[in-house]
Amino acid sequence: MKELQPSAIAKIIRERRSIKKGYNDKKVEEATVRALLDQSIWAPTHGLREPWRFIFIDKEMLPTFAKKVSLTYEEDMQENRENYLNEPNAILVAIMQEPEKQKQWDENFGAIASFIHNFSLLAWEQDLGVCWKTNPHIYDPKVKEILDVADTEKIVGFIHLGYFDDTPEVKPRTNIDEKLTIYKG
Repeated sequence: MKELQPSAIAKIIRERRSIKKGYNDKKVEEATVRALLDQSIWAPTHGLREPWRFIFIDKEMLPTFAKKVSLTYEEDMQENRENYLNEPNAILVAIMQEPEKQKQWDENFGAIASFIHNFSLLAWEQDLGVCWKTNPHIYDPKVKEILDVADTEKIVGFIHLGYFDDTPEVKPRTNIDEKLTIYKG
């Protein structure tokens, strides 16, 4: 078996971690997010549909936004959800176009997932933590209304952003030999 030579991208892929909490106070600048998004657009996208768009919520707007989203939950969960949405230093909401044809829907989801992964890798290079969150509120029509998301669009996730001091421990992955079957006819 031929072994691949280690590369810079392979190192980043291996070392990147989802940063779920433990953000420090360093502000996530809009200019940084714009630059990362601009580099991430090279994700594969079938037919060059580019089925994505994003909404950036910075630290100053986060309390207002967190309050509005928390109110879409049952009363006993509102304080918890408000605190949770105020943990990161910023949130990037990922939105995709939802076509009627299942094939195109799958292609669009694959494209935006690739885009988000590109963004995560590029952010990691800048010591910016990223965690793609798919909490129940992304499916709530009231949250779509808060964000002015069209009926023909889907909120794919809230991407929590923040700088951090402590890198999470590496968790082992399953050896590919356990996940790969070679078709022999």
